[in-house]
Amino acid sequence: MSQKWAAILLAGFIGGVLLRSFLDTGWAFAAFFVLLGIVLFAVSRMAENRKLMASIAIFLITAGLGMARYEIKDTAPDLSRFESVAATGGKIELRGIVVDEPDEREKNTRLIVESEGVKILVYAQHYPEFKYGDELKISGKLKKPSSFAKPAYRTGRASEDKKISQSDFDWAGYLAKDDIYYEMLYPKINLVARGNGNWVKRQMFALKAKYLSALSKVIPEPYAAFMGGLTVGAKRAIGKNLLEDFRKTGIIHIVVLSGYNISLVADTFMRFASFLPRVFATSFGVLGIILFAIMTGASATVVRASLMALLVVLARTTGRIYEITWALFLTGFFMVLHNPKILRFDAGFQLSFLATFAIIFLAPHVEEKMTFMPKKFQLREIISATLATQIFVLPLLLYKMGMFSAVSIPVNLLVLIFVPATMLLGFITGALGMFSALLSVPFGWISYAFLRYELGVVEIFAKLPFASFNVPNFPLWLALAVYAIYAIIICRLNGKNKKTI
Repeated sequence: MSQKWAAILLAGFIGGVLLRSFLDTGWAFAAFFVLLGIVLFAVSRMAENRKLMASIAIFLITAGLGMARYEIKDTAPDLSRFESVAATGGKIELRGIVVDEPDEREKNTRLIVESEGVKILVYAQHYPEFKYGDELKISGKLKKPSSFAKPAYRTGRASEDKKISQSDFDWAGYLAKDDIYYEMLYPKINLVARGNGNWVKRQMFALKAKYLSALSKVIPEPYAAFMGGLTVGAKRAIGKNLLEDFRKTGIIHIVVLSGYNISLVADTFMRFASFLPRVFATSFGVLGIILFAIMTGASATVVRASLMALLVVLARTTGRIYEITWALFLTGFFMVLHNPKILRFDAGFQLSFLATFAIIFLAPHVEEKMTFMPKKFQLREIISATLATQIFVLPLLLYKMGMFSAVSIPVNLLVLIFVPATMLLGFITGALGMFSALLSVPFGWISYAFLRYELGVVEIFAKLPFASFNVPNFPLWLALAVYAIYAIIICRLNGKNKKTI
């Protein structure tokens, strides 16, 4: 199959999923698109502009299939028992299993509990602590998730922040992408049994908990929580004010696992094996990503970020940009095929995809213009990747968050240069600490110095009065228009490169 037809197939399917995610078109509309496409394809054999009509026909067929796939995903399980209780606001008593790692926030711990095939988001107190695989007996009020207004802030000081109501955030849709349909606020919880769930995941989460405990023994808070998020994507609270500072300075992406963070892990492995032939060094990088994904629990978020990181490593190693780009699109396609709701509701998927695309396709062109920057310590590469990703994700961030960070680029440049060393030292600190706290202390002190510097940069820039400002109601159509312009620019840049070659 030629790249042209593959592009039409991908564009049609993704377009159909995107349309269905905003409009409840139903099965009939999906069937109409497929039938219309089949008829048009049959007619195209007798038309003069056969290729054009065939292209439109294939686009319509795959768009209909994209809508149909979304309809399948949107079909909820039997909710009759829960629906009647949630509608009346009554209490319910149920038993369920904690099916994901607990998400520890500043004021509560969020548990995803599956009962009778239905997932429920439970807001619990920090104590007693529950773990993945625990069987719980829960009694409390059941409610359906409701949308709420997205907050945005104008000033740099938390005490002066003014909340501005923007378009509602579809919280129910966001949870439904993970098949979560109900919430329970601080119900009565009793532990029934431990040790349920997947054995491998239990062991990986236990290893992760031991690692985080080792970090907290030698690194004070909130630096330990920051290091946990930076290295293993730990779901631990680092404080509302600090999180807001990360958003204002445009560096929130480093406290959650992303393709960028995991590609740093791969780079570290590859440097250790740099004396070997390239194929072996790359193999060590790939192995590092796989081991990292397993250690962090191999959740959907980690798998997505790991796949994106693998593509970045392969692109940098082989230099075969066009093949890697198609691999990126196919990876994104299979992710959307598996769960079509991530296309609209998973900001992590969207940002990872765009950032990876920018690193693969835009960063090399930026690097060509940065000849005045030294290559030592990979400064030119880091700065080019930072500029490319910041430019590329900006329209999506404006649409999603409505906040523009005027200091994003300088903060990212000042911080990201030291992130690889920070992650490496953090790993060593946690790994040694699992065996001996005394051995981990020297590495912990050095890690603390790096963390103190990075958080210091964030705090200083966040306090600037012009650090960020609100962009109310940034529309989706404008974001798409900007990305269309980006696509034209990238196509022209690569066209020039082809002519030069």
